[in-house]
Amino acid sequence: MEIILLERIEKLGAIGDIVTVKDGYARNFLLPNKKALRSNNANKKVFEANRAKIEADNAARRSDAEAAAKGVDGKQVVLIRQSSNAGALYGSVSVRDIIEALDAEGIKIVTKAMIVLERPIKTLGLFDVKVALHPEVAVTIQVNVARSPEEAELQKDGVDVMASLFEKDESGFTEDYDPNAEPGEIASARADEEEGSEEEA
Repeated sequence: MEIILLERIEKLGAIGDIVTVKDGYARNFLLPNKKALRSNNANKKVFEANRAKIEADNAARRSDAEAAAKGVDGKQVVLIRQSSNAGALYGSVSVRDIIEALDAEGIKIVTKAMIVLERPIKTLGLFDVKVALHPEVAVTIQVNVARSPEEAELQKDGVDVMASLFEKDESGFTEDYDPNAEPGEIASARADEEEGSEEEA
């Protein structure tokens, strides 16, 4: 379907561009969300007649978004989640979770449609998430997924919590080593035998 864009759409074009898109994309997303018009002579005339107003409205929304971006850009939100010992979450972090965390921080302007989650967050760690406040204004927030507020603080300071956990596990495990033992012999069993032979002597 050929459409006229009413706002800049990433990977498609700018305001006023006439582009061809899949029918489903136009019918289900672009047209109902008033991001585009069907490209026909009547709509072209309507667009040209209103072009100045459409561009002025877009510029106003963009400047509002740029002002709001200062309070959002670089913001870190903490999500406390249960996970396995390997750091895999029981379930994944959704867009709604991120919105609720931003809301709790007093950032009310971000909507679900603005969050660009490239792939689901399914592990502990720090994740950069893009927020498109306007088609021409995007900022990045950081999502800190941890098992406790203390772990979140460590991650914030650059500590790899999962790596340090594995180091702890490994350092806590030491095996008795006897250089004189026969292959396959258990060190403690050999020590008991030696004590017994000393007593006999």
